[in-house]
Amino acid sequence: MDQLPATWTALCLLAFVLGTRHGFDADHLATIDGLTRCNARTNPRLARAAGSLFSLGHGAVVMLVALTAGTLSAGWQTPAWLEVTGATVSIVFLFGLAFVNLRAVLIAGPDAIVAPTGFKAKLLGRFLTVRRPWAVAAVGAMFALSFDTISQAALFALAATRFGGVADALLVASLFVLGMLVVDGINGVWISQMIRRADRTAVIASRLMALTVGGISIAVGLLTVARLTLAPVDGWIEGRDLFVSGAVVTAVLTAFTVGMLAARRRVMRPASASDA
Repeated sequence: MDQLPATWTALCLLAFVLGTRHGFDADHLATIDGLTRCNARTNPRLARAAGSLFSLGHGAVVMLVALTAGTLSAGWQTPAWLEVTGATVSIVFLFGLAFVNLRAVLIAGPDAIVAPTGFKAKLLGRFLTVRRPWAVAAVGAMFALSFDTISQAALFALAATRFGGVADALLVASLFVLGMLVVDGINGVWISQMIRRADRTAVIASRLMALTVGGISIAVGLLTVARLTLAPVDGWIEGRDLFVSGAVVTAVLTAFTVGMLAARRRVMRPASASDA
């Protein structure tokens, strides 16, 4: 705690900045992308709000931890078992999202737009293809059950109590949540807009986006498994989280761009043939 800012303004600013950084976590981005895709055609309004709802559910847990830590003050200790629990939740959902998207590509007809809406798995179906705002928020809350998130929330809450009481702890936690909400909300809207444009343009674009999101989910899931089981990998990733998150964003943007170009070429080709 001695390494945290000694002034109230600096502590609040740091909480907001770390919240935005947390929103760029690869598992956040991959999951929001998957949930947005799953609702893009059947419920566009929910698709646009998926990032914000995910973040609000995530933030609710952060606020609860801050309230608990602020109330118990120095007696609070983050349970060690949360490290495994949080990683397990992330792994299960990421692999589930990969299955949803890859299966959608395999079962879609040659001229059909890929839409992962038919998956009804007993364990994950209600969450991965959710059509209720509360369910998307619940997914975000489950992702917050991790050692990293809860320890950060508790640490900021305890630091804030040096300047006041529980209200100060909640204020600092809310700034952390606000930073995360900005990033996750923008990501959900951005992905929703890209998918809507791609769906209108051609079958190729939706197919490529589904494959990309599925591949990203598998990659991030495997990376999470490696971090959990291999200390050298965890040490290497430490401090490179923003690089990994940037790679996720770049992959989605690249897939969208390539899909749009391929779709336009496919549309222009028949027109050129008919002119000839």
